[in-house]
Amino acid sequence: MDKALILARGLGTRMRREAPQAHLSAVQERIAATGVKALMPIDRPFLDYVLTAVADAGYRRVCLVIGPEHDELRHYYGATLSYTRLQVEFAVQAEPRGTADAVAAGESFAAGEPFLAINSDNYYPVAALAALRQLAGPGLALFARESMLADSNIPAERLLRFAVVETDADGQLRRIIEKPSADQLDALPPPVGVSMNCWRFGPEIFAACRAIAPSPRGELEITDAVQYATDVLGIRYRALPFAAAVLDLSSREDVAGVTARLAGMEVRL
Repeated sequence: MDKALILARGLGTRMRREAPQAHLSAVQERIAATGVKALMPIDRPFLDYVLTAVADAGYRRVCLVIGPEHDELRHYYGATLSYTRLQVEFAVQAEPRGTADAVAAGESFAAGEPFLAINSDNYYPVAALAALRQLAGPGLALFARESMLADSNIPAERLLRFAVVETDADGQLRRIIEKPSADQLDALPPPVGVSMNCWRFGPEIFAACRAIAPSPRGELEITDAVQYATDVLGIRYRALPFAAAVLDLSSREDVAGVTARLAGMEVRL
């Protein structure tokens, strides 16, 4: 398994919002205004660090899911960079219809083989990406809430809104709980695992993506597709717990914290 699908299509609505307190440079302000978080310069574009972690974990073939208007991103990753460890191609998601629709755009790239699926605005620990390669089937990485609070840049009040996962006694995913309530969190045994959309999928995920209806916010959600695959198709997802943190670059306020945590990190593509 050496394929990684990276979702870079989103509108970047939160990144577009003005935030004078973020104290961005002129170049960072320009990129923030486009909403293309993957290109946010932190010495190098943020996605360069994500791709470095992907390569460090042993993946070699990468597909970036982008929009038809993302000319700057396509030019940078398709024509400007030289690669020694990765092969990069693109899939176009015509409309921003949600994460399941973005994953579905990568069906030709997957070509019936298992693949990693991650967000372009998250930096994941290499150990988590590598562990998913070693699985015998589908799975996801879960990140301990305590580790996220201690080592991520995500504020505690925002982290409380992130999806958590209920597993069975064998460590298989049973249910994804979006925006969990305090009572739901209290009912889960520790450590509580936070899902940051770090998945190993097989080809059956594409049937699930086509089968689901839009969520209440009008999007096709990958979490709904996974739940459908679990409940209807009988696919078992192994949950791999990690006492590690993921960095999140969703808004202008995130730039300083991510910059501090990536300081000195080498980019090798």
